[in-house]
Amino acid sequence: MTQNTPITVARGDGIGPEIMDATLHIIQAAGARIEIEEVEVGEKVYLRGINAGIEPGAWESLRRTKVFLKAPITTPQGGGYKSLNVTTRTSFGLYANVRPCVAYYPFVETKHPKMDVVIIRENEEDLYTGIEYRQTHDMMESLKLISRSGSEKIVRYAFEYARSHNRKKVTCFMKDNIMKLTDGLFHRVFNEIAIEYPDIANETWIVDIGSAKLADTPEAFDMIVLPNLYGDILSDVAAQIAGSVGLAGSANIGDNCAMFEAIHGSAPRRAGQNVANPSGLLLGAVMMLVHIDQPDIATLVHNAWLRTLEDGIHTYDIFTEGISKQKVGTKEFADAVVARLGQQPEQLKAVSYTSAPAHISHEHATITQKPEQKELMGVDVFLEWHDGTPDQLGQAMQQTNGDGLELMMITNRGAKVWPGGMPETFCTDHWRCRFMSPTKGSPIEHAQIIALLKHIADQGFDFIKTENLYNFDGKIGYSLGQGE
Repeated sequence: MTQNTPITVARGDGIGPEIMDATLHIIQAAGARIEIEEVEVGEKVYLRGINAGIEPGAWESLRRTKVFLKAPITTPQGGGYKSLNVTTRTSFGLYANVRPCVAYYPFVETKHPKMDVVIIRENEEDLYTGIEYRQTHDMMESLKLISRSGSEKIVRYAFEYARSHNRKKVTCFMKDNIMKLTDGLFHRVFNEIAIEYPDIANETWIVDIGSAKLADTPEAFDMIVLPNLYGDILSDVAAQIAGSVGLAGSANIGDNCAMFEAIHGSAPRRAGQNVANPSGLLLGAVMMLVHIDQPDIATLVHNAWLRTLEDGIHTYDIFTEGISKQKVGTKEFADAVVARLGQQPEQLKAVSYTSAPAHISHEHATITQKPEQKELMGVDVFLEWHDGTPDQLGQAMQQTNGDGLELMMITNRGAKVWPGGMPETFCTDHWRCRFMSPTKGSPIEHAQIIALLKHIADQGFDFIKTENLYNFDGKIGYSLGQGE
């Protein structure tokens, strides 16, 4: 007798319990070989004072099962509450977010009937690290972090997914014409890894024009891999233009654990009314079944769901007069899918899952890089200052020169305002003062920075942050000022 696979289930908030009931009813009726451990997450946990939204005991369940099927949750409004999804992804290293976005025309309305795009979103880095600061009365900061190792993992996962799912092309979206270091690294890693997959076509797009192309002509894309923030936004866009965000499932894959969910929210206004569409969570559960090596059940469920769409059995969100035949509630939709288990669609393309896709471990995801010589070349000192013009600040900060460091540049919001700034440049109370050795190309010591900061404090300035400036093998590892 085949042993059941343990999974952790959270019913969530809002419409979550209803769509989870429907999803579990369908997959269990199809013969899913699972053993369910239920945990509580979401709003009630937050309101008990647990800012992560998940009880400590739930973490232990996830460590045991390594598989998490999660309904949408509600995060209470107000400060202090951390995103449960982000916490789960980062805590368990769920670095790959996989979101298939497929059109089901003519049964679900769409302007793009041939659309079939898989979004592979990096899941742990970028602005979603949530490292933010209020630096001055006027200025907030959010740190964008992109690592080589994180980029290598997600890009290699995308190419391996393409191979295991018979996809023909992987496209990279980024914005390295502006963010030359962070997005530039992501782009460079993509190009390096793409060489290893000559059987798969590759291309790169700047994210703004790429997004426009995706929205207008999604048929031009097969798979798209991209950093976290762009991936979050564009996977919702792609799901919506395919037909509905409510139909999209999501997988979050890591080396040790995986989480499966719908991409939509908890929709509290629709809770308890038996109207919600369970399809997004159901398709997330189909991805889970493939992941736990039950492709037979995944195939059975997915094809029954496709046949239900074809037969015009639709929930309110996709019901269209002249196309749909019967408007049903959540429970009735689930019953309709169960009634079609064993059937295949006649117009939509039937699916056939044969095995779980090969897992891509970080242990072989890193391109070996030769050690680089790292040299400290200077320091950017950030100030809060309200008391005059850029030229006045430049004159005052020059008084702190010494110990082998000189003021070279001042910027405000990235634009150079001293020396030789433009009078039209709007300035806030947030200033970046760049100090370097007066001998161009000469490295400096940490002790010089410490002495500089004492000079600045002695002059009565409020320095709020420093960033060291490094060269790596003689190449600068910092951005120039706009206009520098």
